[in-house]
Amino acid sequence: MSGGVDSSVAAALLKDSGYEVFGITLRLWPVRKEPGGCCGVSAINEAKLVAKIIQIPHYVLNFRQIFQEKVIDYFCATYLSGRTPNPCIVCNQLVKFGAFLEKAKEISADFVATGHYAKVVKKGSFYLLRKGKDSRCDQSYFLYTLSQKQLALLLFPLGSFTKEEVRMIAHNHSFPNAEKEASQDICFLTDSDYKKFIQKFSPQGLKPGPIYHLDGRLLGEHRGLAFYTIGQREGLGISLANPLYVVKIDRKRNALIVGEREAVFKRELEAAYVNWIGPEPTGSFFARASIRYRSPQSRVKVVPKGRSRVKVYFAQPQFAITPGQSVVFFKRGYVLGGGVIL
Repeated sequence: MSGGVDSSVAAALLKDSGYEVFGITLRLWPVRKEPGGCCGVSAINEAKLVAKIIQIPHYVLNFRQIFQEKVIDYFCATYLSGRTPNPCIVCNQLVKFGAFLEKAKEISADFVATGHYAKVVKKGSFYLLRKGKDSRCDQSYFLYTLSQKQLALLLFPLGSFTKEEVRMIAHNHSFPNAEKEASQDICFLTDSDYKKFIQKFSPQGLKPGPIYHLDGRLLGEHRGLAFYTIGQREGLGISLANPLYVVKIDRKRNALIVGEREAVFKRELEAAYVNWIGPEPTGSFFARASIRYRSPQSRVKVVPKGRSRVKVYFAQPQFAITPGQSVVFFKRGYVLGGGVIL
């Protein structure tokens, strides 16, 4: 229970359905540095209030160390390596449905439920992951790392509801957070400025370096590779007749490579650390893919290169395919799997 309306309603729906429910909030942020959002003290207090209203026990678990090691450190290290991280996917994989799921099993829980907008469906001997009913809130993209063992233990009560329906249920239960805004994409950034965060927690990794045009011209100096991502136009500090965009981040030379907009479009990518939700493909296949959360799905041909690596070919060029982000494959509303873009 994050203190938000989604996890609150998920708990209420399960309680109303006859489950024996207890709520757990994870304390994730270091002492005296807790932000708002789903990581702070205020969120814990809101979760406690909701638990009291629906009359379920509520507990707080200290997951600060694992969150620091698996999410915060990964977030900083990935940016400093010249790639763009997706901490929500890593948090789901290693914290919520990794360490926390194991803890829940230790205390004899039969299932773990969250407020994610997605569905778990069993077909034959496989558990499958399906997109949520509300396409505006669907979070299946963030869940492609789930294994069969994890899916068997997960409940997503909101998968068949829209956000408006969820808020109505919250009002019917007189929840104080019924109209609470959704938390920002990265819960531990208090002002959505990851650059300030990197400066504060990993200043030693920020080294200025050259900015080169694709044609080899030296155009200026960047402030540190962590401040830039593929496709970025603003903040380059370069004034030329044509707008320039980040085309490549060259960590070996500590250099930023820029070019015109058309240079940012690519037709293929390679991904690693691939996870398949259901049966592992035995050969090439066609699907639809997203290269970032809420990006339009595009038609692709996926060519497996071993068990956990794929080559992906797009029917149409894609803008700003970004190393460190995830490509996720869909077919008829189901998540087939995904991997980290190299």
